Amino acid sequence: MGKSRLEAFSDGVIAIIITIMVLELKAPQEASLDALRPLVPVLLSYALSFLYVGIYWNNHHHLLHAAHRVSGGILWANLHLLFWLSLIPFTTAWMDESHYAPVPTALYGAVLLLAAIAYWILQQLIIASQGPDSILKRAVGQDWKGKLSPVTYLVAILVAPWSSWVSQALYVGAALVWLIPDRRIEHALRGGEPGSSDPR
Repeated sequence: MGKSRLEAFSDGVIAIIITIMVLELKAPQEASLDALRPLVPVLLSYALSFLYVGIYWNNHHHLLHAAHRVSGGILWANLHLLFWLSLIPFTTAWMDESHYAPVPTALYGAVLLLAAIAYWILQQLIIASQGPDSILKRAVGQDWKGKLSPVTYLVAILVAPWSSWVSQALYVGAALVWLIPDRRIEHALRGGEPGSSDPR
């Protein structure tokens, strides 16, 4: 089965997720910079969630680029990932409305954790479909980011009842780790051409 429809559908869903998030932003009625001050936490939450969705979109693109074919299992695993990503606008809005109360903050982390697990499942199914010599398996390697992120989300969830702000700091930290350029899949697809550097 070709992967073009899967890519197009996924891109469309992710675009809708971002659109929903930006529609949650309510412009102030007053035309002054002071009117924006109460919205700063809301804008910061939006920026963090936008960053997370963008990270998933970017990694999802590279993941599918390494896949040669798509199976029924991969289709369902992809839907599973999109399901958790689609809840990010809801948990973001709830955090904002509750002023970062512990339960909404923990739920935000739970969605991030379940999205990370869903991404791992999708990744493993693609690797399995390509066999033991999978390009993706070689590219993923030790995948320290993929292992560190779920642990960070879990810690943030557990810490939320005591300090929502520590949880938020952990969410930001996990996102920033993914901003470090990671070209493992690109390098693997090039086949380790002479002159190319392995970023791992």
